[in-house]
Amino acid sequence: MAVAVAPSLSLAAAAGGGHLLFRQLFDADTGTFTYLLADVASRQGVLIDPVFEQHARDLSLIRELGVELVASVDTHAHADHVTGSWLMHEASGCAIGLAAAAGADHVTLPLEHGDRVAFGSRFLEVRSTPGHTNGCLTFVLDDRSMAFTGDALLVRGCGRCDFQQGNPHTLWASITEQIFTLPDSCLLYPGHDYTGRTMTSVAEEKAFNVRLGGAATERDFVGHMENMKLPHPHKIAEALPGNLRSGKPRQADGSKASWAPLQRSYAGLPELMPGWVADHQNQLTILDVRSSEEFEGPDGRVAGSVLIPLPDLEARAGTLPADRPVVVVCHSGSRSALATQQLLKAGRHQVANLHGGLSRWAAEGYPLEGAMAARPTA
Repeated sequence: MAVAVAPSLSLAAAAGGGHLLFRQLFDADTGTFTYLLADVASRQGVLIDPVFEQHARDLSLIRELGVELVASVDTHAHADHVTGSWLMHEASGCAIGLAAAAGADHVTLPLEHGDRVAFGSRFLEVRSTPGHTNGCLTFVLDDRSMAFTGDALLVRGCGRCDFQQGNPHTLWASITEQIFTLPDSCLLYPGHDYTGRTMTSVAEEKAFNVRLGGAATERDFVGHMENMKLPHPHKIAEALPGNLRSGKPRQADGSKASWAPLQRSYAGLPELMPGWVADHQNQLTILDVRSSEEFEGPDGRVAGSVLIPLPDLEARAGTLPADRPVVVVCHSGSRSALATQQLLKAGRHQVANLHGGLSRWAAEGYPLEGAMAARPTA
């Protein structure tokens, strides 16, 4: 995996045995949270509950932050979305972690109660919390400051118990014995939320969870859960078989760009690295969107590139050859990013931004026509 300098890692919070990077990601279609944790010193990390459709986003973030992914783990075999773990394994070589009880294919890290998932100097403790499914796990950070409860415990709620080996008595025991025994200050991060709530705490759920908080007894909880009468998740027919394959597609993904090894930035922009562009330069249109003064100036230009300054692009985009992919360049990759977005919105499909712009192109030793001896700096 290409690792770039990631200054944002230095913004991670101090916790436990080492500085921790933590990111919470969201899939709006299924209300699913995905979590990235990394040990800053070693840059090793784990991903919790990735969503298949969000793979490009998650991989872009991991690469931009320079994280070496050790494992992609799921809290359970989901019924409402397909995991992205297999795709992440293919892209990064990370382990695929899931409860051994789930019996899924392609799992390289079958997890049991009491196991540890280590990343650098940090680890997640695995706690078995069945009841929503028989393979539900809660991942507890080593210093017990955070726990990732999947669907076992949600914000002011919990996972349903009416299918996929669910049992309300089992779930009551899991929550009260494995989650509520954590410190009251422990922050709880759920697998889902549909109203914008991103986290809670042990103390809050003990006091305010409508199903099992306050003075609620096991009898109260079971009575509530057995009378909910919820419809089945609308993606269950697709999600469960997919998750029992750890998210491996039945067929090869035909959606990947065939013309180039595109990478997407965390902002969602298709990008190409200078090396590939240099090797395939004669098959591409290199579009330079700087000003004419910059194009003719001491920073130089890629030989054979076409100049259309960014302010003129909308009016002149139709003059670009239609039979060749377009790679857009500027000094740093900023203006060319906007130009790439404009071309995509205009219906141009084979287009990408040059990652890092001409500054990175020069820094990696590729020639610039008309450039002075001193190369441009970022």
